[in-house]
Amino acid sequence: MRSLTVELGERSYPIHIGPDLLARVELILPHLPARSVAIVSNTTVAPLYLERLAGPLRAAGVAITEVVLPDGEAYKNLDTLNRVFDALLRARCERKTTLIALGGGVIGDLTGFAAATYLRGVPFIQVPTTLLSQVDSSVGGKTGVNHELGKNMIGAFYQPRLVLADTDTLSTLPDAELAAGLAEVIKYGLIRDLPFLEWLEANIDALVARDTAALIEAIERSCRNKAEVVAEDEHEGGVRALLNLGHTFGHAIETAAGYGNWLHGHAVAAGTLLAAETSLGLGWIGEADIVRIEALFRRAGLPIRAPAYAVDRYLELMAQDKKVEAGRIRFILLKTLGEAVVSAAVPTDLLRQVLSGRFVQPAG
Repeated sequence: MRSLTVELGERSYPIHIGPDLLARVELILPHLPARSVAIVSNTTVAPLYLERLAGPLRAAGVAITEVVLPDGEAYKNLDTLNRVFDALLRARCERKTTLIALGGGVIGDLTGFAAATYLRGVPFIQVPTTLLSQVDSSVGGKTGVNHELGKNMIGAFYQPRLVLADTDTLSTLPDAELAAGLAEVIKYGLIRDLPFLEWLEANIDALVARDTAALIEAIERSCRNKAEVVAEDEHEGGVRALLNLGHTFGHAIETAAGYGNWLHGHAVAAGTLLAAETSLGLGWIGEADIVRIEALFRRAGLPIRAPAYAVDRYLELMAQDKKVEAGRIRFILLKTLGEAVVSAAVPTDLLRQVLSGRFVQPAG
């Protein structure tokens, strides 16, 4: 097991990464203010892992309420959130009841938002079971639900007390979901950690093959990068925005396609290439860098092209992005490989060219 800490003063919390962690009650019990938990999972994960987590807790004298939700991004909404509240209220869960999110990013975001708002705030723990949630969404305290007009538009910053990333859960992850997680892993190399990007280029085949040692290394380095950023900028007032490379484009892809039709990580991958092409158009990176990013995404099994929706539809959806300020879309772009920047100075003509797939590098 490897461990690191998200440094947030009195609200600091550990991240534990490794195999066979679900049954390690000694890692969980110190973070429970009372021997009462509600485990929130979904219809895919619960049959596989709920009892593996709940059994040892029951044996340790912890009272458990189980909440099993439908699986999929299409259910990340206020209606499903209300189902969580219904279950908590029926079970008479109290302020010292800890919510445990057992699942991927949807379950983690829903459970975290429920914890932030139920009885005006109860403790929660993240037990992510997908690669994407282990390296990204479980860390940093972003919680929330989608709205038909935009992804993650309703939510709160609310930190967990513990993140328990059991790599054994990745053995049952579909290949497409594994690839989706690799998009977020690659992101860290592109935005702030060039040596990690180079490590990924050397080890991407081992990651796709689910080599345990390679996965643990990639998860730890990803979490360490995110923990450092969150410690510096918890509420995304500055540097944390860089973690959204590809997300302005990617969220537009997800919304236009209908939630659940494009996996989040796949949309981020396609969005990252759009961000890279925009960076190329601004003269910041070169054509060889685009080729390098495309090659890594292809080896990871990720898409490199966005679906061909109308450019005006993309622009409309991106204008509703959370990072919009004073009516201007703020893009996360690449100044060079390993260094991202936030910029609102993207010419509309360039943006239209990139979105329409007719991008041509300016002469000179």
